[in-house]
Amino acid sequence: MIRQIQYHKPINRSIAPAIQSIDKINFIAPEKIILQNGVCLFWKSGIQNQTSKIELHFEAGSSIDDPLTAGLCAGLLINGSSTKNAKQIQKALDSVGSYYDVSLNQDTAVVTIYALNNQLLKAYRIFHEHLFDAIFPQKEIDNLVQERKQKFKLQEQKVSFLAQRLFQQKLMDQSSYGRLIEFEDYKRANRDKIRAYHSQYFLNGLHKVFLIGDIKQIELNDLIGLLNAYKQSTLQRENFTWKAQKGVQHLVKKDAVQSALRIGRPLFNKTHPDFIAFSILNTILGDYFGSRLMSNIREDKGFTYGIGSHILENRQFGYLVIGSEVGINNREATISEIQIEFKRLQNQLVGKEELDLVKNFLLGQLLKSADGPYAMLDLYANVEVHDLDLNFYEKYIAEIKSIKPEKLRELAIEYLNWQDMLIISAG
Repeated sequence: MIRQIQYHKPINRSIAPAIQSIDKINFIAPEKIILQNGVCLFWKSGIQNQTSKIELHFEAGSSIDDPLTAGLCAGLLINGSSTKNAKQIQKALDSVGSYYDVSLNQDTAVVTIYALNNQLLKAYRIFHEHLFDAIFPQKEIDNLVQERKQKFKLQEQKVSFLAQRLFQQKLMDQSSYGRLIEFEDYKRANRDKIRAYHSQYFLNGLHKVFLIGDIKQIELNDLIGLLNAYKQSTLQRENFTWKAQKGVQHLVKKDAVQSALRIGRPLFNKTHPDFIAFSILNTILGDYFGSRLMSNIREDKGFTYGIGSHILENRQFGYLVIGSEVGINNREATISEIQIEFKRLQNQLVGKEELDLVKNFLLGQLLKSADGPYAMLDLYANVEVHDLDLNFYEKYIAEIKSIKPEKLRELAIEYLNWQDMLIISAG
């Protein structure tokens, strides 16, 4: 028998492959289950592997009450109960192959538990038992306070830390979002306050739950029964109103060889009609490696290793921030170049080649962000927090594909006025 061997024409690697247009992404929403306590559980199944996770979102953010107490409470959630100490609880989680994490932002504290799907209920039971029986041992509080004091001292030596703190204080002036922990605050760490915070904002502050994994129905029912032990948050936040400062402020740090820059202004979140279009403009300005700020200040001038422009969001608002670190002798020149890039966007239309590149970049990033059920649930969570749904991403795709240079210039004129900026430097 003679085997026929087929020869294929070699690939010409000097020719780039054709770019395929992204017209649609099949976004799939999770199942929504309303618990007896009124909390919404969002469940995504159909996973191609044996992994799972559960996220519990609590109305326990650092801006809600006291940021010191909020941070310590989040850091010590299951570090001691009436039956087990911190090491024993961790050993129990390890025994079921589970990983546990807590993240804290200004609005929310998020507890995430990862496990194989046949172990998730066991892992959650361990967490649940010791959360509801948490006693916050004084020794654990003292250890965490000491650890964070040392970290604070180290952070104070960094100009980026100093600039970011001052920027947040001035941009969110006279609001709970502008409150920051000072070193002296650690002296007032109080066990009773931590326990009260835990009761009010965790046991009585569950906001929503995200679950991913192929969980058996009987296990799902047991999990729901445990989740009903919480009380739904009834926290009412005051509507946020800006009292942001403007202008230039410099914080001197002796012996610094670099200056950290933070430049920005009040803006909006995903609920605003200009959010998507401005996101495209911001990408051109400074939100990808080939952006204008990177090309000018890093590649051309050599002032920095990196510079970025970002839209940061909270539930009620958003803001623009440009951040970088440059040599102290280049601080003023860098600020001037950023202003020049603002003016270019206001006075000149973005060219077709640059705009097409950014469009393809953004669509590619969205496609990457929708790859797999975990990513899809994250996309859903990112819009659900603003009472939006997955239709937001359909609109996002359509607006990216249809945006015109004239619209980008209009947005630059409206939102990139230098006199509206808060310009902070430290170094």
